[in-house]
Amino acid sequence: MTSEEKETQVADDRVVTIDYTLTVDGEVFDSSEEEGPLDYLHGHGNIIFGLEKELTGMQVGESKTVLVEPKEGYGDVDSEAFFDLPREEFPDDVPLELGIELEITDDDGEMMFAKIVEVDEDNVRMDTNHPLAGKTLQFDVTVNGIRKATAEEIEHGHAHFGDGHQH
Repeated sequence: MTSEEKETQVADDRVVTIDYTLTVDGEVFDSSEEEGPLDYLHGHGNIIFGLEKELTGMQVGESKTVLVEPKEGYGDVDSEAFFDLPREEFPDDVPLELGIELEITDDDGEMMFAKIVEVDEDNVRMDTNHPLAGKTLQFDVTVNGIRKATAEEIEHGHAHFGDGHQH
């Protein structure tokens, strides 16, 4: 028996391989079709909580559609995640157009993404909410494989691959 032993049910401390399609507001937002199946360590918060919870107990070859409400996904829209910046703080080469996403630095020097949601003569209103905040997520998911995690994977809190690094 090795740590690579095959398992039959999704449970904590198992490396689970899934194919998935994430649909939001009727449009495909993300899918494993492009990047290939996703391997993750179950029970360690590597994937959205609401999806991880619904995968528990599934078996290899099993498929299901999971609806994840905002509270178990990316949270509700946070009204405090909006702020205004004076237009003159933006370099001339930055297009001040609705929907443009920019990487900005907060007061603590942390990088974050912000989307332009409003522009007037003096200010630019930015939104730092996750793009999927407040959205219901629909995952169409199939479990392709399950194996016991190694002690090192459990210690590190994520699945490892042939090169020893997380995918």
